[in-house]
Amino acid sequence: MNKSMVLALLVLPGVAAAADHNEASGVVADHIADIDDVYVWADGAKVVVAVTFGGPGADAKSTLGALDSGVLYGVHMDTNGDYLSDRDVWVRFGQNGAGAWGVQFAGIPGGSPTVEGAVDASLSAGGSLMARAGTFDDPFFFDFQGLLDTLGTGAVSFNSGRDSFAGQNVNAFIFEMDAAEFSGPFTVWATSGRK
Repeated sequence: MNKSMVLALLVLPGVAAAADHNEASGVVADHIADIDDVYVWADGAKVVVAVTFGGPGADAKSTLGALDSGVLYGVHMDTNGDYLSDRDVWVRFGQNGAGAWGVQFAGIPGGSPTVEGAVDASLSAGGSLMARAGTFDDPFFFDFQGLLDTLGTGAVSFNSGRDSFAGQNVNAFIFEMDAAEFSGPFTVWATSGRK
């Protein structure tokens, strides 16, 4: 399995996030397998994971045409600090005979063993847990012009009201896990590969 990106986060109460946007030439060549961002946060009795992939679109048009049934996405959790995955959630996409896209989640902690359904639909993942995949407004916030201005002048020139990713869509999958499945802090990372 080729890993297009590996990203790790230590999950503690509060919010943790990291980003990776199209910097490696091999990743850019397989655009839909590129993992952009991984967001993980605690929400009461749930832990929520959101993974964006395929890079932001040039505008607010749908990016669903870019889905690929040959890519397998993995979200991995190390619960004992040995840097090996103890829990895995696998996500893949596919099309039915009419060409409609669907998604399958397998291994959601505290949820149903397998969750399947249409893309852009909220899916029950067992109990009160939910899962969803589709196209979303890119949640990553960055002032790219501010970076260029800072690099060009040497003076910090970021503007918190300027978001270079505003109005751009990105593919994503989101799922909730039962927080009771984890007895303490854990590390989360995401991978993608081709079968």
